[in-house]
Amino acid sequence: MTKSYWLINSTRSEVKRFIKNNKSIDGVFEYMFIDTGKIVGVLGKEPPVMITTVSVEIDLAREIYKRLLSQGWRKTKEVWRKKKR
Repeated sequence: MTKSYWLINSTRSEVKRFIKNNKSIDGVFEYMFIDTGKIVGVLGKEPPVMITTVSVEIDLAREIYKRLLSQGWRKTKEVWRKKKR
Protein backbone atom coordinates (compact mmCIF):
# COMPACT_ATOMS: atom_id res chain seq x y z
CA MET A 1 0.00 0.00 0.00
CA THR A 2 1.20 3.48 -0.84
CA LYS A 3 2.21 5.64 2.09
CA SER A 4 0.07 8.69 2.68
CA TYR A 5 0.95 11.99 4.32
CA TRP A 6 -1.69 13.79 6.35
CA LEU A 7 -2.03 17.41 7.45
CA ILE A 8 -4.63 18.90 9.79
CA ASN A 9 -5.51 22.59 10.08
CA SER A 10 -5.11 24.57 13.29
CA THR A 11 -8.83 24.47 14.10
CA ARG A 12 -8.88 20.69 13.63
CA SER A 13 -11.80 20.96 11.23
CA GLU A 14 -10.14 19.94 7.99
CA VAL A 15 -7.55 17.43 6.80
CA LYS A 16 -5.56 16.92 3.64
CA ARG A 17 -4.12 13.61 2.50
CA PHE A 18 -1.24 13.47 0.04
CA ILE A 19 -0.79 10.12 -1.66
CA LYS A 20 1.18 9.13 -4.74
CA ASN A 21 -0.79 8.07 -7.78
CA ASN A 22 0.32 4.46 -8.26
CA LYS A 23 -0.51 4.65 -11.94
CA SER A 24 2.19 7.29 -12.44
CA ILE A 25 5.16 6.31 -14.55
CA ASP A 26 8.16 6.80 -12.27
CA GLY A 27 10.55 9.45 -13.52
CA VAL A 28 8.24 10.52 -16.35
CA PHE A 29 4.79 11.42 -15.07
CA GLU A 30 4.68 11.48 -11.29
CA TYR A 31 1.48 12.73 -9.73
CA MET A 32 0.05 12.99 -6.25
CA PHE A 33 -3.56 12.94 -5.22
CA ILE A 34 -4.49 15.60 -2.68
CA ASP A 35 -7.69 14.73 -0.87
CA THR A 36 -9.46 17.29 1.31
CA GLY A 37 -11.82 16.23 4.06
CA LYS A 38 -14.00 17.84 6.71
CA ILE A 39 -13.83 16.45 10.23
CA VAL A 40 -17.25 15.60 11.57
CA GLY A 41 -18.04 14.47 15.08
CA VAL A 42 -15.24 13.55 17.47
CA LEU A 43 -11.75 13.56 15.98
CA GLY A 44 -10.51 10.00 15.67
CA LYS A 45 -13.88 8.30 16.04
CA GLU A 46 -15.36 9.04 12.63
CA PRO A 47 -13.42 9.30 9.38
CA PRO A 48 -13.40 12.71 7.72
CA VAL A 49 -15.91 13.33 4.99
CA MET A 50 -13.76 13.58 1.89
CA ILE A 51 -15.02 16.44 -0.24
CA THR A 52 -12.45 16.95 -3.00
CA THR A 53 -9.63 15.15 -4.72
CA VAL A 54 -7.18 16.74 -7.13
CA SER A 55 -4.27 15.26 -9.02
CA VAL A 56 -1.17 17.43 -9.34
CA GLU A 57 2.42 16.95 -10.39
CA ILE A 58 4.60 15.77 -7.55
CA ASP A 59 6.65 18.99 -7.42
CA LEU A 60 3.50 21.10 -7.08
CA ALA A 61 2.22 18.76 -4.37
CA ARG A 62 5.44 19.33 -2.42
CA GLU A 63 5.03 23.11 -2.74
CA ILE A 64 1.43 22.92 -1.54
CA TYR A 65 2.45 20.72 1.40
CA LYS A 66 5.20 23.16 2.45
CA ARG A 67 2.89 26.17 2.02
CA LEU A 68 0.22 24.58 4.21
CA LEU A 69 2.81 23.85 6.92
CA SER A 70 3.89 27.51 6.83
CA GLN A 71 0.23 28.53 7.22
CA GLY A 72 -0.18 26.61 10.48
CA TRP A 73 -1.24 23.19 9.27
CA ARG A 74 0.40 20.34 11.19
CA LYS A 75 1.47 16.84 10.31
CA THR A 76 -0.80 14.17 11.69
CA LYS A 77 -1.20 10.44 11.40
CA GLU A 78 -4.28 8.79 10.02
CA VAL A 79 -6.12 8.29 13.27
CA TRP A 80 -9.40 7.07 11.87
CA ARG A 81 -10.11 3.44 12.49
CA LYS A 82 -10.61 1.17 9.54
CA LYS A 83 -14.04 -0.37 9.40
CA LYS A 84 -14.03 -4.06 10.24
CA ARG A 85 -15.57 -6.33 7.65
